[in-house]
Amino acid sequence: MIRHAADLETVAALLRGEHEAFTSLVRAHQPAFLRLAQTWVRDRAAAAEVVQQAWVSALESLATFEGRSSLRTWLFGIVINAARSHVRARKRTIPLSALIAEEAIDGPSVEPDRFFQDGEWVGHWSSWPTPFPSPDNALESERLRALLEQAISALPPLQQEVMVLCDVEGLSGEETCNILGISGTNQRVLLHRARAKARALLEEKLSDKVKT
Repeated sequence: MIRHAADLETVAALLRGEHEAFTSLVRAHQPAFLRLAQTWVRDRAAAAEVVQQAWVSALESLATFEGRSSLRTWLFGIVINAARSHVRARKRTIPLSALIAEEAIDGPSVEPDRFFQDGEWVGHWSSWPTPFPSPDNALESERLRALLEQAISALPPLQQEVMVLCDVEGLSGEETCNILGISGTNQRVLLHRARAKARALLEEKLSDKVKT
């Protein structure tokens, strides 16, 4: 069943060679594509090359788009494939199964010493998370956004991808699973771990600011 008629219209315009349709598509998705590419390719210039290649691949594959997923989801998948191919070409790739084992299975998502280990409050917070301040002005808001970007960029690749797709780009868990080729269970675990680690990093940064 075709669910994205508007996307099919956009694709038809692109196939007709309508420049405005392509310009509008790039304007809408380029920033998100760069963020996603940089989860694998940390160098910004190399990430830009990956995105450029992804656009070329997308244009070459337009005739295969059937509207069974959104055009955005389809494009994100092409960016991921382009980024992974870039890494693979430089012989630094790690099998997806190994990444899942490392990022979704090993170790706790929050340090155990943050909780009571015995007594009637075992399992409860012994050290409460630092409450995040509400930005009072545009400068403070920009600073918090920069800290969040730093926290996300410090995550392992797969956790970072899941968090970018779900929390930054607003994709559903199902869409994220389809793009990354992972199960729903792994997606949920990876997202939980990513959020916990990002929060811990933000706490650390904010605590450092208070101390100074």
